[in-house]
Amino acid sequence: MMIRFGTSGWRGVMGEEFTFHNVRVVIQAAANYLRARYGDAPTAVVVGYDTRFLSDRYAQEAAKLLARNGIQVLLSDRDAPSQALACQIIKRKCQGGINFTASFNPPRYNGLKFNGATGAPAMPEVTDAIEEEVRRIMPGFSTLTTHLGDEAVTRIDLQSDYLAHLQGRIDFGIMRQAGLRVAADALYGTSREYLDEILEENGVEVEGLHGFIDPYFGGVSPSCTEENLAELKAHVVKTRCHLGLATDADGDRFGIVDETGAFVHPNIILALLLNYLTGVKGWRGGVARSITTTHLLDRIARKHDLPLLKTKVGFKYIAELYLKGLIMFGGEESACIAVKDHLPEKDGIFAGLLVAEMIAATGRSLSALREDLFAEYGAMTSGQRTLPLTPERAKTLKALIQDPPAKLGRRKVTAVETLDGLKLDFEGDRWLVFRSSGTEPLIRCYAEAESGEEVESLLKKGLEAVR
Repeated sequence: MMIRFGTSGWRGVMGEEFTFHNVRVVIQAAANYLRARYGDAPTAVVVGYDTRFLSDRYAQEAAKLLARNGIQVLLSDRDAPSQALACQIIKRKCQGGINFTASFNPPRYNGLKFNGATGAPAMPEVTDAIEEEVRRIMPGFSTLTTHLGDEAVTRIDLQSDYLAHLQGRIDFGIMRQAGLRVAADALYGTSREYLDEILEENGVEVEGLHGFIDPYFGGVSPSCTEENLAELKAHVVKTRCHLGLATDADGDRFGIVDETGAFVHPNIILALLLNYLTGVKGWRGGVARSITTTHLLDRIARKHDLPLLKTKVGFKYIAELYLKGLIMFGGEESACIAVKDHLPEKDGIFAGLLVAEMIAATGRSLSALREDLFAEYGAMTSGQRTLPLTPERAKTLKALIQDPPAKLGRRKVTAVETLDGLKLDFEGDRWLVFRSSGTEPLIRCYAEAESGEEVESLLKKGLEAVR
């Protein structure tokens, strides 16, 4: 079988693709890559895991095998958010990090993420090299050579350093002064005793939900979608909270609910935060977005004469720009954010706290801030649909990319982008994107327009084109 790293690591169904044998093969390939990359120099790797079934066991096996290869292993003492692992890589000047998580995927999935010495997700040239090594060693690989005692592995705490890092980057004092009340939904994931604890320690009233481990995630995918946040929405209204914050299984993506119990799309949150950082805090610098992210960011960047950079889908591309010092803000519609002086890894906890700070600092409710944003920059709505990726649809998508249409229905195409899949631009910042998913066998179709009806029309036409 083929083991491939997608947009955010290698993922597979447990017991099928994602087995202990295959995990050991990938870990050995990663160890070989690190030894080739760093030679005889001391090499240290942080290993973490989420709350999924067997994630802790996968992490322990990985730690033992890495140690057998002469690599110093720092194993998290409990499940932890992905960004806490990145924070630790940077602090301890490690050569990499391995995290067992399938992020927002359904409970039957697990996954493995590889981060480099910068703390950022590994770029394709790194994961391609690991994949090639997997193909080389897979035939005849034996698990009998992997046994090693725990004495070569050091357990470490990821929580304290990460929370201390957040403490210096979020204004909790202004939240306290505003008397902010926040509902925090961990979705049975790694953010428990992270998001709720830092709010409580700073005197911010917090209502916690799902702050315990359930490998089945309450019977749904641990994703911050509107459907999955029904309990949070109801709780915000019932307890009269000013805001509802949620994070996915590994804490790197966010979900936001306003004071009325309404879900606020990540695209709108990204635009609100960029507008806050530029308009209220006076930040200046580059702005980055993936091709599937709202053009509201473009409008805000234009107003403040800020350079706008576009990337493929995948936070690693935004992290690369961050590390080069080219941007002060970056975002993806999949609830991922990068902000200067923070971390080169997506962080749902930080994003949620920044939204809370914004509400307290402006003295405006989230629903009012959204209306202010639309009044200034125009209202935009976005949507997404998926189709199973079949060989026939893959051929159709490839043909569309090679020969893009001049029109879609009655809409004239004003520009075409093929940075990642196919993007068709129309008048008025309307657009449509087709691309193959980097994590699942799906074709994803994204659209943005001024109304929900128009978005649905664009998506319908888009799905017809590839169906």
